[in-house]
Amino acid sequence: MSGMSQAGQGFSRFPRLSQLALPRLALPLCAVLLAVAPLVLSPFRLGLLAKYLCFAIVAVGIAVAWGRGGMLVLGQGVFFGLGGYAVGMHLKLAEAGPGGLPDFMVWSGVEELPALWAPFANPVFALAAVVLLPGAVAFCLGLLVFRRRVRGAHFAILSQALAAAFVLLLVGRQGVTGGTNGLTNFSSFFGLDLTAQAGQRAVYWITAAALVVVILVARWVVRGPFGRLLVAVRDNEDRVRFLGYDPALVKTLVFTGSAVVAGIGGALFVPVVGIISPALLGVVPSLELLVGVAVGGRFSLAGAVLGAIAVNYAKTAFSEDFAEGWLYLQGGLFVLVLVLAPRGLAGLVERGRERWAARRSEAPVRRGAGVAG
Repeated sequence: MSGMSQAGQGFSRFPRLSQLALPRLALPLCAVLLAVAPLVLSPFRLGLLAKYLCFAIVAVGIAVAWGRGGMLVLGQGVFFGLGGYAVGMHLKLAEAGPGGLPDFMVWSGVEELPALWAPFANPVFALAAVVLLPGAVAFCLGLLVFRRRVRGAHFAILSQALAAAFVLLLVGRQGVTGGTNGLTNFSSFFGLDLTAQAGQRAVYWITAAALVVVILVARWVVRGPFGRLLVAVRDNEDRVRFLGYDPALVKTLVFTGSAVVAGIGGALFVPVVGIISPALLGVVPSLELLVGVAVGGRFSLAGAVLGAIAVNYAKTAFSEDFAEGWLYLQGGLFVLVLVLAPRGLAGLVERGRERWAARRSEAPVRRGAGVAG
């Protein structure tokens, strides 16, 4: 354990930001803002905020995997989609009733429920699949990739290719997955009426609570011994291996955790927005998730959350007037942040705080020197 602690301390290049610690008042302030939002926002705006919170949940996992572990994950749309489709399949079966078929299957000429769908009629199975399905895929992929010491750009390209292949699979199975349209027209969510404002508000509270829980769990993980070990793996795998730890297993566990978090975000996205389709899961959506984390600061949980919310809000605001140019603007923003502010907005705030503290510490010294003179 002492070796692990020394490794984490010796290899960390970001002594304060690498803690991924929320500022002392950030979480309480965030909770207060989330609690006040339903009182000041219209139902439409509250629904948009809930949508942004779903992406913020995914951003927490990316911040841990990328900021703490150095893994540039470009395929989170896959795990987001697995969680979303798991819940969406259950909701479509619940609406169809016993022995019924989802509406898109009827339109596609499907006469019998596919065997893949049958287990999702059970709500317990569907909820378990939200966590276990993305986790199992990520764990198997992680062991396969990290055991072969694939890292850096090669890992990023591989995860991106996985997202593209997943989209092609969904689009090509119209009668099973809904094809390009995906799963739509959800009217209820485990007893909540999604067509009523009370149901929509309840879904918002569930999403907000899930975000707070994910942040707390992530902070607990990265502040403990495992978090220091992950920093050591990021900075020097060979030395960690020499100390007797398995870097491949450490990275696989973190990659799996980020996938589970993405699945939870995707599962909540379904009742919030009312749709889950391949267009939301491909390469571009995965990059958009990464841009939000980069802008906010991948070394800070609070920064990643705020960045995800801010970038998606900007997408909503600007895409109406710059529908064709928004993607170029978003890409330029990503490059600009990585070049000029690699730690994101949270890094700029931290740098300003350090300079302010340095000036305050120098002031008494100067006053003392003046008195002595």
